[in-house]
Amino acid sequence: MKRLFIPSLLALTALLSSCSVQSRNSGNDIVVLPLGGEVKITEGSMVYALPLTVFEFEITATRTLGVPGPYANYAAEMIGLDNIIEQEHEYWTLTAVRLNSFEELDPAHFYIIEGTSLMQTNLLLLKESGLVLDINPAIYSRTGFSQIRDRDEETGTLFPDRGAYEYVATRTDTAYRVVKADTAFIRVPYLVQKKRGMTVEEEAREAADRLLELREGRHMILTGETNIFPQDGAAIDEINRLDREYTALFAGKSFTESRKFHVWLTPDLSMAGVKTTVFNFSAAQGVLPAESREGIPVQIEIVPSGKTRELKLVVRPVVSQKELTARDRLYYRVPDVAGIKVTAGEETLCTARKLVYQFGNTVTLPSNFIIGK
Repeated sequence: MKRLFIPSLLALTALLSSCSVQSRNSGNDIVVLPLGGEVKITEGSMVYALPLTVFEFEITATRTLGVPGPYANYAAEMIGLDNIIEQEHEYWTLTAVRLNSFEELDPAHFYIIEGTSLMQTNLLLLKESGLVLDINPAIYSRTGFSQIRDRDEETGTLFPDRGAYEYVATRTDTAYRVVKADTAFIRVPYLVQKKRGMTVEEEAREAADRLLELREGRHMILTGETNIFPQDGAAIDEINRLDREYTALFAGKSFTESRKFHVWLTPDLSMAGVKTTVFNFSAAQGVLPAESREGIPVQIEIVPSGKTRELKLVVRPVVSQKELTARDRLYYRVPDVAGIKVTAGEETLCTARKLVYQFGNTVTLPSNFIIGK
């Protein structure tokens, strides 16, 4: 009888010990709480955030600057040009709009994971999948852009060769001086040279004559009617260069440069299905802020697909008070697919389909999904 009692006692002791360990471990060793309010970060806690989609617009615009020539008023009369630059102007054209997206930390959704015992976690897997974000994501290392641009505008004198043979005209006149000779006075003639600057019309006339001579000489070289100039391409190239320079004296010059701008936009639910102005574009001033009253508004329209709309309805009923107060749930965000169209007036500049996290839903997983073995 004593022999049977001892094994039974040992088995009961082991069972009670097992129940005691199970009772101690059945509590919530892992707590996941939203950061803020009275919730503070304690030593040994882990912090993560939910992703937030941000749109980046990469805008390419071309700036054209037109400068009239010094002889613009005589273009039609002397060389027969009518489509010329008559006054200095600047205008812009919108070349391209490219839409990029990336994920940032949502400042309204920071969470801390606290553990009262040793934790083994594979939270990194959810970070790599994009469901949650590290508080130091690598995206912030590539969102800066230099505003220093290489300018294509010409510097220095725009029209160094005005096309005239000389710019000062010399006129010789005969003057007289009175000289006393014995008892009489006589007039002695002498020559006087006077210099005066040429008028703009005279300079334009000489430039037009030289331009027409260049064109005639080029025609003679190309048709083989002359052997005065070298019979090779160097002569033709130089004549073409001079032709362009002298023509610009009447027609004017224009310079173009391409510039890039970056605009960031964080979508929210109020933008769904409506047009939102991203920036304004003016032909006279280029890319302007969205608040500007100048130019044409460039707008974005975001239409969520609603793929995650039903996620909130799939909730398992709470069957106990313990589940009602459970804090061992991991929060993560499921993005929604959105169709995007960027327009300027009636013209469509860009279309895309993007994942937008804030248009999706925030749902929960048991913390042991990523914490533990």
